[in-house]
Amino acid sequence: MRYPKLRELREAITALIKGPYTSKFPYEPHEPAKRFRGKPVYSNEGCIACTACALVCPTRAIEFRDVVTKGKAMRKMILHLDECHYCGQCSALCTTRDDVPPGIKHTSEFDLAGFDRAIMVSTTDEKELAVCEICGDIITSKAHLNWIATKLGPLAFSNPTLFIASLKGLGFSEDVFQTAKDYVSRSDRIKIVCAKCRRKTTIEQF
Repeated sequence: MRYPKLRELREAITALIKGPYTSKFPYEPHEPAKRFRGKPVYSNEGCIACTACALVCPTRAIEFRDVVTKGKAMRKMILHLDECHYCGQCSALCTTRDDVPPGIKHTSEFDLAGFDRAIMVSTTDEKELAVCEICGDIITSKAHLNWIATKLGPLAFSNPTLFIASLKGLGFSEDVFQTAKDYVSRSDRIKIVCAKCRRKTTIEQF
């Protein structure tokens, strides 16, 4: 029993000389470790509203809301901080994690206690969605299509949806919100269409 007592005495003397091991928070600001996973926040510039973060969130703290009106379809990403476990899956598997800025990342902010759950959210601006010009289903966000086309480079020309979405993003093609129709034709192959309708125009009609 003598050695543990000596060790405790040494620790007590060290603490008297060097001070306490803990920080003085909240009286002084605390600087977290370099890789500390604090409050995750979205970047309006980096987020492409692809919903990858919502798919990998284990607590379902991330949701997306699609609003389709007569002339436009929009999506907003919403992170509920009161349900977040700060596991880091959203930032680790974000589609644009290697871009500057990334779509979502963890900050060093940790003091997030509050009384109003309504304000404990991190959101993005509304992102415009690409809608299938045959069936009217939502494909993905236009920012996502442009991101894929940029990554593929010239290979994007082999996919009509990516090619036309790029032209519309550059202003070389009209962006017309069309209603769904019940039939497909040869001309529908050169449109922004979902995978299901692409199969119909390519296989079932020819």
